[in-house]
Amino acid sequence: MEQETANLAFDDLPLDATGPRGNAWGRFGPNDQLGTLNLLTPEVVTSAAKEIRTGIRISLDWPLNMPSYPSFNRDPFEQRLISRKPYHINDDVLIFNTQCSSQWDGFRHYANQKYKQFYQGHSQDEIESSDVLGIHVFTKSGGITGRGVLLDYRDWATCHSTEVRALESTPITVEDIEAMTRYYNIQFSKGDILFIRTGFTAAYNQLTNEERKALSNRPSPNFIGVEATEDMLRWLWDRQFAAVAGDAPSFERAPIRGTHANPDFNLHEWLLAGWGCPIGEMFDLEGLSYHCKRSKRYTFFISSVPLNVVGGVASPPNAVAIF
Repeated sequence: MEQETANLAFDDLPLDATGPRGNAWGRFGPNDQLGTLNLLTPEVVTSAAKEIRTGIRISLDWPLNMPSYPSFNRDPFEQRLISRKPYHINDDVLIFNTQCSSQWDGFRHYANQKYKQFYQGHSQDEIESSDVLGIHVFTKSGGITGRGVLLDYRDWATCHSTEVRALESTPITVEDIEAMTRYYNIQFSKGDILFIRTGFTAAYNQLTNEERKALSNRPSPNFIGVEATEDMLRWLWDRQFAAVAGDAPSFERAPIRGTHANPDFNLHEWLLAGWGCPIGEMFDLEGLSYHCKRSKRYTFFISSVPLNVVGGVASPPNAVAIF
């Protein structure tokens, strides 16, 4: 991992004056490909391991075949069973888009659209002609492993008699997040991995097959997510998360572009292309929510090792929370 150049304030950005607004290019050196995962130092991981007290383990991966009908015109999961006759032996072949089901978005996924540059200023030509910024680098560095923190929006909103509309374009505001932080009595630390449960997977699981199909065919992919504003970006930067994740199709309110969205503060551009901060989406946080509420513990050890695909764009998280 690279050595951090300095503890930067939000108003110190952009770090590279030739790049887009808010970028932190060069923060961890000119050749860095890990971004904020550099914050997962041996000291941070060692401290996070103290969260393991009971040995209870909770998977955070939604099945690969969920959602049944992906949005954004993406192909659904396919599995082909291969019987190795005459022997009683089976193989299987899996075909899936890494942007479907639980996923970590790597830095090859989303560029700053105006500048046409990915993290550290890499171009589309570099992405297509080399393995630069491949998600395999996350794996080779030891994965996304540290202290996880859950902000349970659905639980908090329900307790405050607020309707949760997870299948609509609903914003979770900075004020909501700050209120949840107080409600759950959470103290963040540099290098934490943030999880926000919106209730999307819970709502989706209740739909009929026909309702799921209709959802994917809507003219606009409207889903709940955090608001894409300067205030939200300041809040995220000030807490120096190693990665952020949620259970909705997009960590930020979807669609991520439209009349409700300020194009100057697109979170995919700022986090992935600007800061090198991985974004997790469609994590299954239902079991985690249940255990956190029952145990009154909203911090835990998280181990997530993406697929070791050289030049990979995204990956299932293969994530487990350990208490």
